[in-house]
Amino acid sequence: MSCKAERNWDYEALFITSRSSDESLVSIESGIERKGRGSPTVSIVLEVNYQVDDETLIEATVYQSYTGHDDDYKLMPFGIEKKPFPEYIREFYDNVVYTNLGHCSNLPKPGEQIPWPIMTYKFDDCIFSGDGLPEILSEGYYKIFFNVTGPVDWSLVIGVKIVSKSNAMGYY
Repeated sequence: MSCKAERNWDYEALFITSRSSDESLVSIESGIERKGRGSPTVSIVLEVNYQVDDETLIEATVYQSYTGHDDDYKLMPFGIEKKPFPEYIREFYDNVVYTNLGHCSNLPKPGEQIPWPIMTYKFDDCIFSGDGLPEILSEGYYKIFFNVTGPVDWSLVIGVKIVSKSNAMGYY
C-alpha cells in the first residue's frame, strides 16, 4: 500500500507586474494571456546584463485574501527568506524553479546554472505545475512578491486565485 500526497488546489493567474531600478542591468516585460477557454498563461522576457552572484539577494513573500480586496491580504507563514543567490539556487532551483518553469523557458538546465548566464530569459505561455509548492492551500486570492536586491533591485508580483480541486467548477 502506498500513500502519495498531491496538491489539493488549482489556480488561475490574474495579473503580473514587474519593475527594475536600472533597466540597463535588468529589464523585464511581463504579462498574462488567456488563449481560448484555457487557463491564463504567464509570459516574461527577463534581460539580465550583470553577473548575478552572492551580492544578489532573493526573497519571496506570499499574502492571502479570501475576498481579493487590498486591505484584506494577510502574510502567509511560507515564502523564501532573504538569501544570497547561490544559496537560493541550491535550495530551490531544481525542485521548484526549473520543475515549474523549465518546460516553457530557456532557463539553464540544473547543474548548468552557476555561474548564472548573462542573457535574455524567455518564459512563454507558462502554466505552473505546482511541484515543490505547498500541497494544501486555502481557497482565495494570493499575491506572491518576488524581490531581488543587489547591484540592481528588481521584482515581480504575481496574483493568482486558488480553488480547491474538489471545487474546480467554482461552487462554494
